[in-house]
Amino acid sequence: MKRFLLIAALLLAVVLLVACSQETNPPAPQPEAAQVECPECEVCAEAVACPEPEVCPEAEACPEPVVAVVPFEEQWVGSPHNDITSEAFNHWNEDDPAQIPEACAKCHSSSGYLDFLGADGSEAGVVNSPHDIGGTVECAACHNDVTVHKTSVTFPSGIEITNIGDESRCMECHQGRESKVSVDAAIEEVGLTDSPDEVSADLGFRNIHYFAAAATQYGAEAEGGYQYDGNSYDIKFYHVDGFNTCNTCHDPHTLEINIESCQTCHTDVNTVEDFEKVRMAGSEADYDGDGNVEEGVVEEIAGVQETLLTAIQAYATEVAGASIAYDPAAYPYFFNDADGNGVVDEGEERYATWTPRLLRAAYNYQVATKDPGKFAHNGKYIIQLMYDSIADLNTAVSEPIDMTAMHRIDPGHFAGSEEAFRHWDEEGEVPASCAKCHSADGLPEFISEGVTTSQPVSNGFKCTTCHANMDDFARIEVTEVTFPSGATVSMESTDSNLCISCHQGRASTNDIEKAVAGLDEDAVPENALRFTNVHYFAAGATKFGDEVQGAYQDPNLAYNGKFNHVPGFDNCTECHNTHELEVKTESCFTCHAGVETVQDIRGPLSTADYDGDGDTTEGIAGEIATYSDKLYAAMQDYAANVIGKPIIYNPNAYPYFFEDTDGNGEINGEEGAYASWTPRLLKAAYNYQYVQKDPGAFAHNGKYVIQFLYDNLASLSQKVDVDMTGMIRPEAPAAQ
Repeated sequence: MKRFLLIAALLLAVVLLVACSQETNPPAPQPEAAQVECPECEVCAEAVACPEPEVCPEAEACPEPVVAVVPFEEQWVGSPHNDITSEAFNHWNEDDPAQIPEACAKCHSSSGYLDFLGADGSEAGVVNSPHDIGGTVECAACHNDVTVHKTSVTFPSGIEITNIGDESRCMECHQGRESKVSVDAAIEEVGLTDSPDEVSADLGFRNIHYFAAAATQYGAEAEGGYQYDGNSYDIKFYHVDGFNTCNTCHDPHTLEINIESCQTCHTDVNTVEDFEKVRMAGSEADYDGDGNVEEGVVEEIAGVQETLLTAIQAYATEVAGASIAYDPAAYPYFFNDADGNGVVDEGEERYATWTPRLLRAAYNYQVATKDPGKFAHNGKYIIQLMYDSIADLNTAVSEPIDMTAMHRIDPGHFAGSEEAFRHWDEEGEVPASCAKCHSADGLPEFISEGVTTSQPVSNGFKCTTCHANMDDFARIEVTEVTFPSGATVSMESTDSNLCISCHQGRASTNDIEKAVAGLDEDAVPENALRFTNVHYFAAGATKFGDEVQGAYQDPNLAYNGKFNHVPGFDNCTECHNTHELEVKTESCFTCHAGVETVQDIRGPLSTADYDGDGDTTEGIAGEIATYSDKLYAAMQDYAANVIGKPIIYNPNAYPYFFEDTDGNGEINGEEGAYASWTPRLLKAAYNYQYVQKDPGAFAHNGKYVIQFLYDNLASLSQKVDVDMTGMIRPEAPAAQ
């Protein structure tokens, strides 16, 4: 770069000198042509005698040469992109010829990057020839006529990420060089796709390469890690507004982290090392299972990675038949541990006893190792990759690693890999009917505008889903909430009203009554009924009971309204940890002494034997479980013997109720949705599902739940044999 500037300055000085000479000394009159005699001809061609060049009379009369100022040159000079001594720019110095090969030149030389872009006039998307050594990543690599319009990047998996900004320049190199696709292709090439534990001498380690930050950040959208079939993974990690791209977190020229900007939220961060102590409120699970949820996510990742290496070594010795050791600084990283001491010693050769299962796990271990900023880029994606690798290795060894205390995902609001947020990936957006509760920005829009439009798919909630600002983290205020029944209520806590804006279900008594209006209670109507699903975690509807009628209630019977617990434990955030969502069990046990789990709790006003099993010491959860089991059995009896179409339930498969055509009590691939609904069965199924989808129903309003389950059993008992001996319906308060 300095050499280029010097040449440019000299050329400019020459031009200015000539210009100056012409301005201060007008051209002299041209002399007449002179005839010169030649020995071979009478007269030679006319020749013109040139005058002597003139100089400026005064040195100061000539302007100083103008030298262009290179923006941010000082910052760039000291950056890793210009570290001319680093291995990244010197790896090929001893090669013959000493050139950077096509496979490496894109990211290890400016000319190679320009070649890949097609900015040098060559074909875009490919490096056409080797490039000279001796350069670095210079200004022209990122500042040229192509990058100024660049908005997409294609990852090694073949997946293209579009509609991105300047960070696409960074992501073109910081994406790694391998992916799940290439690992699977390598396994397929040796014919071991269906033989995960067979050793092949032709199978070798696949290296993600270095600083694959973009592959980490985009997670499942880029498939940079080895993602196990059948599992779902986090997509792009969304931090907070304004800090969600390469250039908003890193200075684009020095590459250093903008610590001062981070301190707005992370007030205890003063150095880069301090980031190792950070964990966001949405990352409060004990991922590595060591019992410490106060340590930074860096330590959580390190704990999981240590466990993965232990699993890799155990598998390699027992299944692959050769011990393995890892060295992050020595190619090819994994070595044959001949003496079994767990470290790479001098003379130990590359590991060559690979099986598909071992390769997948080792690849993910390397993915986690070669992105030092993984904890900030998308730590939970990295944890998922490693967790799944451990679980996969466990299936093949005699002594599996105990993963009981480990966690793969976050609490529900931040479980970006789960169906609640991944359901719409193929469509590319969350429809308006679902976006309020299944996207990061849907709820704030609903509260602000009263409507919800379709939203981009998200990786769980983000801070601004519930917080009005990031200065003092004040929550969005909600004074009252309207439920699917049309009833408007308030928890007398704006924070809890925020919770029940989503945790209210999507149906009510009104929906069922409307669906069955005018129909015979036990006849399958000509226009088939469809199952109505209350949806998930309708805790707010359970809490308010009769006031919002979230469950199906018999219009002729009375039901309990809002359940009021005790002061200090009567709304969402008083009983649940706001971010972990877990119940504050230690507080519960203050009053409910002698119980081991919240499911064991029954209050002093709930001493009756509601389910008639003779046990008055079991928790209300146990009473409800008996009711639920009896209701399901009665539904199956009714469906098979009254309707003539057996029914079966699967809580994890939409639409939940299926026709058990072969009567074996299991759902097979050919059995479809149950379609022979009668009003009586539909009401019972709606309430059965209601209880399954509110796992805290016993605490939210247990007596209300028992009331409507009792009513469904009593209804079905009119058509099938239901033993309700000793069962008690909790008394409802008299109407006021």
